[in-house]
Amino acid sequence: MALKCGIVGLPNVGKSTLFNCLSNAKAQSANFPFCTIEPNVGVITVPDERLNKLAELVKPERVVPTTIEIVDIAGLVKGASKGEGLGNQFLGNIRETNAIIHVLRCFDDDNVVHVDGSVNPVRDKEVIDTELQLKDLETVEKHLATVQRAAKTGDKDAQKKAALLERFQQTLLQGNSARVIELEEAEKPMVKDLHLLTAKPVLYVCNVDEGSVVTGNVHVEAVKAAVKQENAEVLVLGAGIEADIAGLETYEERQMFLEDLGLKEAGVSKLIRAAYRLLNLQTYFTAGVKEVRAWTIREGATAPQAAGVIHTDFEKGFIRAEVIA
Repeated sequence: MALKCGIVGLPNVGKSTLFNCLSNAKAQSANFPFCTIEPNVGVITVPDERLNKLAELVKPERVVPTTIEIVDIAGLVKGASKGEGLGNQFLGNIRETNAIIHVLRCFDDDNVVHVDGSVNPVRDKEVIDTELQLKDLETVEKHLATVQRAAKTGDKDAQKKAALLERFQQTLLQGNSARVIELEEAEKPMVKDLHLLTAKPVLYVCNVDEGSVVTGNVHVEAVKAAVKQENAEVLVLGAGIEADIAGLETYEERQMFLEDLGLKEAGVSKLIRAAYRLLNLQTYFTAGVKEVRAWTIREGATAPQAAGVIHTDFEKGFIRAEVIA
């Protein structure tokens, strides 16, 4: 199940530092390797204590964790929706992802230049939102013009789609993202082919200084207030701390470092799991002496569908499942 999360943010917010931490296997709780597909794309394992416990019990020849793909999308800037800089390329990269991890700078440091001259994560969020919304508005209006012509001929399906596209148009014109629109099941197929950027689920990551990792700060509180209506998750971590953790050689050193900071685990591990939830994924396991493996399924998948992830024949010939809890 090749699903991708794209990491976005303005330049110098710590986005690439986080990606580099993800790219370091030592930053993860389990010793599974990170695989680089391209310079800005990696496949990372999802930390799961249940898999580790199963492996301890069964002692298999190999352990196979579940994975997700992370794409480091170069820093977006104002005007990206109109092709400024490498805007079209960046927006195209976002379109290919299933969910967005939006990194926001929530720390003050005169030695780290901000592209707009001051630290204001809510403003930064709005810059990115605006660029994505403008691109979506362009997409919606282009499709709407075509659908409206068909609707005028009496095409009932076109009339329904036109009405839905007009809802998206008005939402975007008001400065809101497409994800705030609650769609009925029958409406979802109508807009699936649009691949709207702001319809993708989003996780906001507040990149803070060392002193704010546990308690947060005023910048974090401002972000939480700004995203409240989106019903989006906000994760607080320090990219600088994560880089320090990634540089430590042993598991024991990393645990001591975390304890000194009052943390139970690395922020990167929390980020990976949050990204997994963002994609509406869940895990089930198979265990045997040859292999203990984690399998990825969509939340709400049935037992036959879960079996089909292993092999389609298992789904077709499914009889029953025995569950051990």
